Order: sequence, then structure tokens, then C-alpha cells
Amino acid sequence: MKAVSTTDNALMAQVSAGELPKLAVLFERHHRALFRYFVSLNRDRELSEDLVQDVFFRMLRYRASYDPGKAFTAWMYGIARRVSLDRARTRRGEVIGFESLTEGRGEPASAAPGPEERAAKVQNLGLLQRALDLLPTDKREILTLSRFQEMKYEDIAALLNCEVGAVKVRVYRAVRALERIYFSLEKEKAS
Repeated sequence: MKAVSTTDNALMAQVSAGELPKLAVLFERHHRALFRYFVSLNRDRELSEDLVQDVFFRMLRYRASYDPGKAFTAWMYGIARRVSLDRARTRRGEVIGFESLTEGRGEPASAAPGPEERAAKVQNLGLLQRALDLLPTDKREILTLSRFQEMKYEDIAALLNCEVGAVKVRVYRAVRALERIYFSLEKEKAS
């Protein structure tokens, strides 16, 4: 387990014990990742901001249910999933660009691309966004957790209440499904 997770576990244990200001540290560490998670699921930036707030309110409300022996991120994303499901019944969001999912991801800077390269990248991102939108929600969610949120398979397994092997299979199937949809869209575009 990496040090940040241990620190997160210790901070949440302190919150559970009544040191409520420690939740602000967890908010600073995780609100951007939660925002990207929600945006990838519902495509609504404003709603996603509200959902992040809801997650932290619920973390505060249900702090006594936190088990410091388990990964903090799995517990946090479990709450996030429930918040998302609760809101999904009542709202539909606007579609946003896939580029916003990769904002702040620390991608290495390179020489400025030319106009053709930029246009090709925009087209590819557009196709990828469309392919993601066409994926069933469960496949889109597992890809979001594993690829965009960079959660470990063990944490995803704890979140989804399944075995690590099942998570690996689900991720593999989701990637293959995304690949099929993407190449199908690419063929349609070329026609």
C-alpha cells in the first residue's frame, strides 16, 4: 500500500474519532479525482461539482462506518457510486468534451503540434468520447475507476464486492468493447 493511502486511512480514522477539520485535507486531495469520476459518468460539470460535495457530506455523516483496516479510496468511491445512483434517477446532464477528463493529468509537455496534428487529435478524442458514451454504464464505470482514477484492482474489487480476477476480466472486456465501438465509428467516419 502506498504512503498516501495509509495517510488517507489515518486521516479518515481521525475524522471518525471526531477530528472533523481533517476532512478538509481529504477534500483537497481527492475532490478533483472525484469530479473527473462524476464527469466521466454523467457528462454534467455542474452536477458533478454538486455530487463531489454530496460525497464529502456523506463521508462526514457516515464517518462512524469507516473501517481503517480497508482502503480509504474504496470506501470513498463506494459512497460516490451511491451518490451517483441516487442522482441519476432525477437528472440528465449535458455532454462535455473528453479533453476535460484528462485535464490536470500531468501529461508531458512536447513541442507544439501543427494544425493537422491538432485536428487529428481533436477528431480522435471526439471518436473516443462517442465510443465511451456508447458503452454500457457498468463498462464505462470500470474503465473510469481503473484508467482515469487509477484505482488498484484490489480497491475496485472491494468497491464492487467481487474478486480481483473478476475486476481484471471486467476491465479487459470493457477495453475490448470500447475498442470495437471506436473502430466501428472510425470505419463509419471513413465511409
